[in-house]
Amino acid sequence: MMASRYHANISINYLFSAFINLNIVRGLWMIYLASQGYSLFQLGILEGIFHVTSFLMEVPTGVVADLLGRKTSRTAGRVISCLGIIPLYFAWNFPWLIIGFMASALSYNLESGAGDALVYDSLVADGKEALYMRIVGRQELIAQCSAILAYLIGGYLAIHSYGMVYGLSFLISLCAVATSLFFTEPPLETTREAQEKPHPRSTIAVLMREQTIESVKVILERPRIAFLIMFSELLFAFIICMFFYLQNYWTQKGSSQFQIGAVFAAGAFVSGLTSFACVSIEHRIGEKGVLVLMPTILMLCLWGVSVSPFPAVFYVLMGSVEGILVAAVGTYLNRLIPSRYRATILSFQSMAYSLFMILLFPIVGWVGDHYTLQTAFIAMAVLGTVICIPYLALAKSFFNHH
Repeated sequence: MMASRYHANISINYLFSAFINLNIVRGLWMIYLASQGYSLFQLGILEGIFHVTSFLMEVPTGVVADLLGRKTSRTAGRVISCLGIIPLYFAWNFPWLIIGFMASALSYNLESGAGDALVYDSLVADGKEALYMRIVGRQELIAQCSAILAYLIGGYLAIHSYGMVYGLSFLISLCAVATSLFFTEPPLETTREAQEKPHPRSTIAVLMREQTIESVKVILERPRIAFLIMFSELLFAFIICMFFYLQNYWTQKGSSQFQIGAVFAAGAFVSGLTSFACVSIEHRIGEKGVLVLMPTILMLCLWGVSVSPFPAVFYVLMGSVEGILVAAVGTYLNRLIPSRYRATILSFQSMAYSLFMILLFPIVGWVGDHYTLQTAFIAMAVLGTVICIPYLALAKSFFNHH
């Protein structure tokens, strides 16, 4: 009976993932705020604030998910997401936008480690963790199908009214809140020492500190975790940075919101397909192939978007990198992480992503303001190449020793 209840989490999570990725604002917010008079540098600062907040709150929210429950964390995240939409639409002034972006970041934090942890631990409870990569591939396909709808619907509605865009986004967030209530909290694997250790009078602060320290020890004992985290999140930072600034770049080139949404939808389609096929792809090229081929493809795509006459084609191709990373690297990490520390350590992963975005996003906005966005994209391609070459050498050395 209990096993079937945990197995039901997988189906519920598919629906939950569909709702949280039906984010019709995501492909439009930079265009919308720019139309309200905010500069690219200000938009870069807002995104930087999002990631500073995320950086500071990732580990605390991961600990909350490990100690208070993955379901509690995910539900709280969706409630805060609903509230955060309000100041982002009305955009009364810059401080209100800061509040909205901080709320959005906190909702992301509460979901980031808890979501994967709930799915993986539900499979562990049923003895089916070997199916994780396949299930994440399906989940990512559903997420990208939702993203395709979001880009197309959002692009269409934005031509008529941004009020409809943000209003529908609020209703979809409420649906995600309702869906999260149906999750069943999975049990956690614990060590004998953890089972015997008394802590009934421990304060939350003490428990959070101990959880963080123990999670860091796990990472130090298993350096492959740190390698996978840094590898995947650096690539994601480049992909997402390009995604956001292309909104304004293509708008400047005369594309409509719907046309931009269509390109983003095509990228999501490719990402969903490669994630769904990740088990077969990974079987053919292996972990080493994933960790070497993905950054190489990304580097070529950055140059293609920056200087080729077909930037949309290379952006769509970039979706293949995202799709493989989500399914394959997520599986590699979860195999290495003990259940008791899973949400906390996965929050370190999101923390690394936020750090890279804090460094990268405002700089791209500043270059775009003072020069051109194409110049900023070329600078990203140069930086990606400079990073990629020593990374490939490091990856080769890493596998030679493992």
